[in-house]
Amino acid sequence: MSPSNPPASPEHESAGLGRRLPLVMALACGVGVANVYFPQALTPLIAESLGIAPSAAAGLATLTQLGYAAGILFLVPLGDRLPRRPLITVLLAVAACALLAAGLAPTAAPLIAAGVVVGAATVVPQLLLPMAAGLAAPDRRGSVIGTLQGGLIGGILLARTFGGVLGEHLGWRAPYLVAATLTALLALVLGLALPATTVSVRDRYPVLLVGTVRMVRTEPGLRRSALYQAALFGGFSAAWTALALLITGPRYHLDTQAVGMLALIGAASMFCAPAAGRWVDRHGADRVNACCIITTLAASAVLMLGSTGGAAGLAALTVGLLLLDVALQCSQVANQARIFALRPEARSRLNTAYMTCSFLGGSAGSWLGIRAYGHLGWPGVCACIAAAAALALGALLAGRRRPPHHADSSATPTVTPPMSTPR
Repeated sequence: MSPSNPPASPEHESAGLGRRLPLVMALACGVGVANVYFPQALTPLIAESLGIAPSAAAGLATLTQLGYAAGILFLVPLGDRLPRRPLITVLLAVAACALLAAGLAPTAAPLIAAGVVVGAATVVPQLLLPMAAGLAAPDRRGSVIGTLQGGLIGGILLARTFGGVLGEHLGWRAPYLVAATLTALLALVLGLALPATTVSVRDRYPVLLVGTVRMVRTEPGLRRSALYQAALFGGFSAAWTALALLITGPRYHLDTQAVGMLALIGAASMFCAPAAGRWVDRHGADRVNACCIITTLAASAVLMLGSTGGAAGLAALTVGLLLLDVALQCSQVANQARIFALRPEARSRLNTAYMTCSFLGGSAGSWLGIRAYGHLGWPGVCACIAAAAALALGALLAGRRRPPHHADSSATPTVTPPMSTPR
């Protein structure tokens, strides 16, 4: 932070979080992230209605997600530079307009263009998370992050069901128009409910972007958190990318609907995330990370039994995927609690760097999962998951062996009065 920048503002003292506001913010996270995922269920309907190839319709969902990734990289850092309440409400308003434009699009080209804007403007959850961390007292930070993360998971899980059911009965435009209405209402609600917060920094936009990259080098706690999550997300992505090949292959002879049913087991993680936040508050992020890594290793062993086929193999896949999903989501809560305690004035940029690394890990896991399945079958995919967990475990143990003056605080927030206090 440059000398001209004002000191970090005591958000949790000046504004306060209360008990109801986290629930409102969790709902906003769920509705916001659903806008990225519900188009995935509409691909066949869009292709048929607009007379385009299914692959071209599938490109809409892909480009919407790429827009989301671009929004994380280029828009979320603004959360440290601009007042968050107006920034969040403006982004929601833009998303609502883009959803409306998509629902009224006459051809594929404007639909895809609107989808990219929807994805970029739907980064609101990644602005709400650091905002909530700043508003919460240090001893409640993990619990609050877990609550918002639970809403985020719920939105991802219910998005495809929302899009598929509504699209099947009312046509593919209906989910876009309903989502536009909900997002506009959400902009109004958050504009009234969110407290005003002061600006953390005065840096110019290019400096914010450069600072985001620099933090990966200068903040050990951020590097550790990013590595843990990138590794576990890589294993998670490897499993889910190869799962459709296993389920629809000669071992099970099921259709892709079975994959969708297995995806619903992730609902359990929606309830585990708030509990993980409370564990972080009581025991520290490192201990929760260790449990998540060990759970991922256990999941890889259980998933290995899925290669046997039959009812027993399907049961093993169900249990293993549940363990994998719970481990990933609880690890997310622990890692974000750690990074948000590092530098109060840079929480949005810390989240940008963290989420970007996580996405890179997930992409690498998808790539490795497909190739492992092609060469070694499902056991090769399980070996990838175990290797990713072993990498995270090695990093965790190395961090614990680090000399005290080099170690970063994972259970205790950085002391930057009056933002945080030791605990």
